[in-house]
Amino acid sequence: MSDFFSFTLEKKSSKTHARAGLFKTPHGVIETPIFMPVGTNSTVKMLTNHHLYETGAQIILANSYHLFLRPGHNLIKKAGGIHKWMNWNKPVLTDSGGFQVFSLSHLRKIKEEGVSFQDPKDGKKYFISPEISMEIQEAIGPDIAMAFDECTPYPCTYEEAKLSMERTHRWLERCFKSHTREDQALFPIVQGSTFDDLRKEAAAVISSFDAIGYAIGGVSVGEPSDEKNHIVEITAPLLPENKPRYLMGVGTPEDLLDGVKRGVDMFDCVMPTRLARHGGFFTDEGRKIIKNKEFEEDFSPLDKNCTCYACQNHTRAYIKHLFRMKEATAATLLSIHNTHYLINLMKEIRNAILEDRFEELYEEKMKKLSPR
Repeated sequence: MSDFFSFTLEKKSSKTHARAGLFKTPHGVIETPIFMPVGTNSTVKMLTNHHLYETGAQIILANSYHLFLRPGHNLIKKAGGIHKWMNWNKPVLTDSGGFQVFSLSHLRKIKEEGVSFQDPKDGKKYFISPEISMEIQEAIGPDIAMAFDECTPYPCTYEEAKLSMERTHRWLERCFKSHTREDQALFPIVQGSTFDDLRKEAAAVISSFDAIGYAIGGVSVGEPSDEKNHIVEITAPLLPENKPRYLMGVGTPEDLLDGVKRGVDMFDCVMPTRLARHGGFFTDEGRKIIKNKEFEEDFSPLDKNCTCYACQNHTRAYIKHLFRMKEATAATLLSIHNTHYLINLMKEIRNAILEDRFEELYEEKMKKLSPR
């Protein structure tokens, strides 16, 4: 690793693949395992930075595809980079845009050179290659940049997955050749859809690059939960043990527990704030919907064990009223709670790993979250 980055594996679970570590970056040390809130447009929806600091967020995501379109990566560079642009003094990770381009299936064309696509908002045409993706992310200036990859849909054929994976590997070489910032980690991404041999091949190929950390992509694209767990189970152990492992786009409490159990260190998802905007909130007894009539006269907090601002100051009945009246504060309070809930869950998990009782915590949590 460079002088800017280091990863220390503090403890491994004696009964599972769970790990606790310390990941040093230019903007601070991240305690793993960690959940990273997503701030697509350089803000986490409904939350201010103050809210984020209060939830205990250690690192957040932004998306280079969206920031490339608006306001433009060069403007962010002029502002002094993403940290000064949004006045966030902790680590930032940017997604390369591969997933966003994948989701524009009717508006994009993938070729060996890169991807041509139309902006769905104004129809303007753009082109992103691995080299341009690196240029964009170096200008934005996050601590961690993601390699430009091709994300396959689910389901897809073996041949489609293989061709896509092989292109991702060729693009990866181009990313590493054009990436120049030593103060920015570049993470390669394992693809291969749901095919074991492709996932194993991809893990071997990306591990041959001396990267700061490694990611598992192409999950949470519609596959069943047990399929996702299987992908992680066969892939994570094949990635370098002394480097952080990142499972992209995963963020239910159950998914976090399952991912940690299989050796993953880093997670991200838009779920806590997206769920909040639709009235959903996490509890130790599973997910609830604030719109339900049962909360009309419920003067208890969203979750009795939660120490977030929303739970310390407001009741379910009050937040239900705000939601019914379409007050934006309702979504803010639920977003604070959901983000805090996942970050605090990861703290609990980390402590359990350090005390070698993760398996017990896993069983206890899953019994309540997913009663069979």
